[in-house]
Amino acid sequence: MESIITYHATEVSPKAVQKRAEELYAGGYFCCEAAVASIRDAFQADVPDSVIAMTSGMSRSGCMCGALNGSILALSMFFGRTTADGPKDPKVNALMALSHELHDWFREANAKHAACCRVLTRGFDMSGGEHKKQCIAFTGLCAGKAAEILCRELGVKNIDPEPIKGLEKPYLPPKKEAV
Repeated sequence: MESIITYHATEVSPKAVQKRAEELYAGGYFCCEAAVASIRDAFQADVPDSVIAMTSGMSRSGCMCGALNGSILALSMFFGRTTADGPKDPKVNALMALSHELHDWFREANAKHAACCRVLTRGFDMSGGEHKKQCIAFTGLCAGKAAEILCRELGVKNIDPEPIKGLEKPYLPPKKEAV
């Protein structure tokens, strides 16, 4: 597919994108921001920081996982449209197919078979940060898989010998003591 933005990367390691997204989340970004920032930086995309700022309100929305949402936004940053060409527009339909691919992969890869933040974080004390380890992993998974898709669709060399792998078992909230 043809990108609507200029990027300069000729090769990318999706596993490095995964690791960087995890670091950005652990370092203070929210999931959605970390996914977009790690992908933008890895592909050396000529887009301003305001693109990352645009994602700030998506994390902890309580519905769609912010890591998944940010990774879909990153796909859209490259392949979205800027004209109202209706629902039969082949460009937007191709992008929606990529988004669907990422969504379905993530539902299996997170070992909880869900894409809803409320479902994924059920039982975790969000204010106490119990979700953070899980959400850092989800952010890396989504950003890494989106980077694989971008490499394939842009013709950028994926330098990793193995694809991004999902979790073998789900993260579970800590057991609460009965009082």
